[in-house]
Amino acid sequence: MDRLNRTRLLLGNDAVKKLADATVMIVGCGAVGSFSAEALARTGVGHMILVDFDVIEESNINRQLFALGSTIGMAKVDAAAARIRDINPKADVTTLNLFWDNGTDIPQRPDFVIDAIDSVDSKIALYKWCNRFGIPFISSMGAARRCDMSNIKIAPISKTSVCPLAARIRKIVRTENIPEFDVVYSTVPPMAGTMPGRTFGSLVTVTGTFGLMMANYIINKIIHQ
Repeated sequence: MDRLNRTRLLLGNDAVKKLADATVMIVGCGAVGSFSAEALARTGVGHMILVDFDVIEESNINRQLFALGSTIGMAKVDAAAARIRDINPKADVTTLNLFWDNGTDIPQRPDFVIDAIDSVDSKIALYKWCNRFGIPFISSMGAARRCDMSNIKIAPISKTSVCPLAARIRKIVRTENIPEFDVVYSTVPPMAGTMPGRTFGSLVTVTGTFGLMMANYIINKIIHQ
């Protein structure tokens, strides 16, 4: 038996090979993106591009898979790459320690993209980059300030509701004529409560579900292409 035996039993050899041959880029390796990356690694995605400009802080430990006592101060992409290679030594992992703007520093074109960025401007820049190169993607809307996992959904951006971030994105998408795309979002209104600097409270069960749902979406896209 190998590390992917249970995946192979469920999906079959052809699907496992498709996953091994696929390249997925995760932009944002924090609360949402870390769970996406972990799930893709454990499912056998063979090539991953990790993009994030930040370092791990102690306050990340409540919700980010790569945040541990032993990784505080490390670049998020470096901690992520080390964990992914421990999960799957055969994985080809490219790390890009940068803030996403227009993608000019991306060394290869991925087959799929997961957007787990917080910045609206960076999200819009990523959508445009993916569309320019014809790369399928899925985007995370707001996961913070929520405690209910049961109302997290995937839908086209035009069909979203309740989420304030999705409302902002919808408006920009309409104004700039960005083609329709799928997002993961919550239909539960965000709770009150922020700290100075617009720091939002968040719960790992919710942010993790966002990340896992996006990974599952991409896995199914890969095996059914």
